[in-house]
Amino acid sequence: MNKYLLTILVFLLASCQHSADKEDGQATLTVTIEPLRYFVQAIAGDLFQVTSIVPEGSSPETYDPTPQQLVTLSKSRAWLRIGHIGFEEAWTERIRDIAPGLLSYDTSEGIELIQNSHSHAHHVHDTDPHVWTSVPNARIIARNICKALCELDESHQTYYHNRLDSLSEVLDRTEKEIRHDMSGADPAFVIYHPALSYFARDYGLEQVCIEEEGKEPSPAHLQSLIRTCRKKHVRTVFIQQEFDRRNAELIAEELGLQIVTINPLSYHWEKEMLRIAKALNGNKSNSNDNGNRTDD
Repeated sequence: MNKYLLTILVFLLASCQHSADKEDGQATLTVTIEPLRYFVQAIAGDLFQVTSIVPEGSSPETYDPTPQQLVTLSKSRAWLRIGHIGFEEAWTERIRDIAPGLLSYDTSEGIELIQNSHSHAHHVHDTDPHVWTSVPNARIIARNICKALCELDESHQTYYHNRLDSLSEVLDRTEKEIRHDMSGADPAFVIYHPALSYFARDYGLEQVCIEEEGKEPSPAHLQSLIRTCRKKHVRTVFIQQEFDRRNAELIAEELGLQIVTINPLSYHWEKEMLRIAKALNGNKSNSNDNGNRTDD
């Protein structure tokens, strides 16, 4: 949609909602993705309503927000960004046009970023954007959120710091459980979309990607992947609901590997991190008879 027409539409929708919004006294924070909503809600508690733009099941690389979502964003106290995801690269400038006074915070600030050149549909990333799939990164994200909230709402700084301490305990417990599970982990795994680069870096693993420069793999690439899997004794293939699973199933069938469905974009961040670690440790307690793990 033309950005000028979009700006007019958002303005009209916002005007229609003005009287209704007066009755709702709770301020809103907007985040880009559901895992970030988990962290922000954990620190904000009941002092803010937190809403995410990209819903579960949609790709944050290519998602286009609805006009209603843009209205919500434009009326938010602030937009807390994950940092480098495709949606943000595509929409930040347009959002600034729609809501020039909107405060924006990059929650990935201070994270040691992985550099690459994976292309994702319409965008090319020099930086791997999946920073939240790492407990050490999550600690930095949480501190950045707390800092932002303290700037936005100075009267509740002690409240936010106390909730940060509680979240830090959750992160410490999660990392302890992951390290326990990773003690016997496979050294390499296959995944369609390279969403676990930071997780792999944390634990010295190799992430083998089915996706070829952001596109469906060629037959030659698939054959190369199969040879790589044999060489590295891969046992696990991760699939995500946002992506086609046919090529993953082909590799799994060829090599007799277990397929594990994960959702790195889930609000339930802690649960997903532990699911990944258990799968890499050969925990098949949630697998069916065909070795294909099912969703909870």
